[in-house]
Amino acid sequence: MSKTFKKALKIVVPFGLGIALLIFLYSSTSPADRKNIVDNIAKANPFWISISIVIGILSHVSRAIRWNYLLRPLGYTPKVSNNFFMVMIAYLANLGVPRSGEFLRATALTTYEDVPFEKGFGTIVTERVIDVIMLLLIIICALLLQTNFVLGYLEDYGLNLVFSIAILILGIFGLIVLLRLVGKAKDGFLLKIKKFLNGMLQGVSSILKMRDKWPFILHTFFIWICYVGMFWAIKFAIPETTALGLSELLVAFVAGAFAMMVFPGGLGGYPVFVSAALALFGISSNSGDAFGWIMWIAQTLMIVILGAISFMLLPLLNRNR
Repeated sequence: MSKTFKKALKIVVPFGLGIALLIFLYSSTSPADRKNIVDNIAKANPFWISISIVIGILSHVSRAIRWNYLLRPLGYTPKVSNNFFMVMIAYLANLGVPRSGEFLRATALTTYEDVPFEKGFGTIVTERVIDVIMLLLIIICALLLQTNFVLGYLEDYGLNLVFSIAILILGIFGLIVLLRLVGKAKDGFLLKIKKFLNGMLQGVSSILKMRDKWPFILHTFFIWICYVGMFWAIKFAIPETTALGLSELLVAFVAGAFAMMVFPGGLGGYPVFVSAALALFGISSNSGDAFGWIMWIAQTLMIVILGAISFMLLPLLNRNR
């Protein structure tokens, strides 16, 4: 199998899954259910949707500022406005071709700020490593805040506390064994995991050594607080989800994050994953679907509009380059 064909599959398969899921959802819901979902979306409070979008924009501005903390030790300090345009263009590109935005972002940085491609791309990889770590922290927080719920859920399936603890201990032991195998890996899939983990460690160590590590860390937390804040704002747009607490929203947030990783831009899967997570806490499928669709549509439209504007403004405001 050629590399070109593999790359094509990585693009076509996720899109195909997303479209297939959309078709399945449409065919598996009755006209009355579809009407209820559309009605719930139409009745959603536009004020809170607007607040969610504003919070999303703030997260992207913060990411543009934070990028300079990685570039400054390399001897470069691009304009924050240019950074913002490049970030939005990258998000827009990722909606079409997954992971293409990172290359486009590094290329734009080379074109408009004279930063060598490999150096710019290295900072973007570091950002991605930090994003993975932050997502893992949120997953851990969600599990800790919902410990009682998780245990109750397991008991419903005949798994008591003792058995659950035994599984946890076995899982930790298995993780230790796996890490040792990864550390000794010379080739194959385990070697890829080893390189990924080494990249994470290098990314974290580089941050701890940078001069502006505290501003970088503060911006990192601000970005992810904004991500959760977008969810928090949308809950007030739909009457049935208003009573949801932070822990329940974190579970839905994690479900949506996984959908974004599986499907390009969350196409098709995002509303389904979010709705399924909210259903665990007694939210009806119509309200859950409406929540997921509103969140996905609002943020996707924001990326499309700001990405298109950035695509036009970046070369216009940097004509001398």
